[in-house]
Amino acid sequence: MMGKYLSVIIGAVVALLGLLGLVRWWGLTMLVLKGIVPAIMIFAGAIAVIAGVSEMKDEQAFKKEEKK
Repeated sequence: MMGKYLSVIIGAVVALLGLLGLVRWWGLTMLVLKGIVPAIMIFAGAIAVIAGVSEMKDEQAFKKEEKK
């Protein structure tokens, strides 16, 4: 029973410390985001391309199977 309350209290304290750190180091946070966002976009784009190619291959295989 006490573990639930303790986890809520610890979660609130950690969230508050994170918010304070975000405000205090706003410039550094933006610098990190400027570096991370393009990398995430590259990976997301690559995943989208791979998924699209895979879907096209599946569609071609289905059409070949359908003709038989």
